[in-house]
Amino acid sequence: MIVFPHAKLNIGLNIVGVRPNGYHDIETVFVPIGYSDILEVITPPQQVEGGLVWNADGMAVNVPVEKNLCVKALRALQAEAELPTVGMSLHKVIPDGAGLGGGSSDAAFVLTTLNSLLNLNIPTPRLREIAARIGADCPFFIDSKPTFATGIGDVFQPLDLSQINGMSVVVAVPHGSVSTAEAYSNIPCRKPERSLFDILRDPVSTWRDSVRNDFEDYVVSRLPDVALFKQKLYDMGALYAQMSGSGSSVFGLFPSGSALPSMSDFPSARGFWSGPLSF
Repeated sequence: MIVFPHAKLNIGLNIVGVRPNGYHDIETVFVPIGYSDILEVITPPQQVEGGLVWNADGMAVNVPVEKNLCVKALRALQAEAELPTVGMSLHKVIPDGAGLGGGSSDAAFVLTTLNSLLNLNIPTPRLREIAARIGADCPFFIDSKPTFATGIGDVFQPLDLSQINGMSVVVAVPHGSVSTAEAYSNIPCRKPERSLFDILRDPVSTWRDSVRNDFEDYVVSRLPDVALFKQKLYDMGALYAQMSGSGSSVFGLFPSGSALPSMSDFPSARGFWSGPLSF
């Protein structure tokens, strides 16, 4: 079975508090986009030690096999049910360390694909629980609908974003990344006057002045191309542009039918994608 784990964007990201254990409370909105990896999952006839035949190509993810989130998802399912040997082949398209959730999406699609392929009949709420053990944003990809996220990014509430459904989005990814832990350690908490949940009900044309990503200023200080890419998106007609997550990807929302930037407009990017929002 071949599936296409897709990326997400963060529209707004406010760091609103820090817990005694050091974890940060945030509010953000996750939106699915069509920028996708390619994942093939099969059940080969041979049984092998560990129950896994693994292959990965495309963009490099520099972690040991057992640290890959696809493999962590398989191990989590093996703790739930007896599985045959599973073969997984991942072609990586979504850049790593870009704030696009590619690894979390890959893991979630392993869960849902094996649940279907092997007729495991694990209910969706249970799949979300398993996904939450892999990563805070991983459960989002079980349903992949616009979501207002609070807590450490793991408490979800549906959000009506029909006003941007059908708009075009352009994503450009500069070279370099800043670790999420480093970014958190250099950003003070601030509680916004209005919740992001309410602000995103305002017209998109007002978001430029009211919707922000608290990570952005620090990441720009380390990766100036983030600011350059964002300004270029505005210069080329974006209604709203912002860095996604803890970076380094930058996206712009454009009216449906408008002329869009192309990859040639961002010659220094390590990743680029454009397409419609559809949810």
